[in-house]
Amino acid sequence: MSSERQKIDELIKETLSADDAKFYDALDEQNLLGKVGETFKGKMGWLAIVMNIANIIFFILFIYAVIQFFNATGTAELIKWAMAIFGSFMFMAFIKLYVWMQMNKNDILRELKRLELQVAVLSNERKQ
Repeated sequence: MSSERQKIDELIKETLSADDAKFYDALDEQNLLGKVGETFKGKMGWLAIVMNIANIIFFILFIYAVIQFFNATGTAELIKWAMAIFGSFMFMAFIKLYVWMQMNKNDILRELKRLELQVAVLSNERKQ
């Protein structure tokens, strides 16, 4: 499968101009760190930064709540700190889910751009 994709990529690059081939290379699949870094770029990058700051704050709250939970003496106090642990954990999980969804969206957009480029190349070939 991978060799077929490489063959197709090479055929496409042969038909492209040097600038278009460079653009096509930039659309190649990234590793995990590259995908995470890409979430901080673009129009919604500020939201990823804000959400990560909130994630750090809720992690600190999570640690504080765990410490208070183990130091609690009454049942009501235990329930209160358990709810704080659960709430902060759920908030951190939702932020992680948002980041993973952004990474997935960026992958889909990259593949759509690759497809658009391939359609444009085929369209130019048919005109000639």
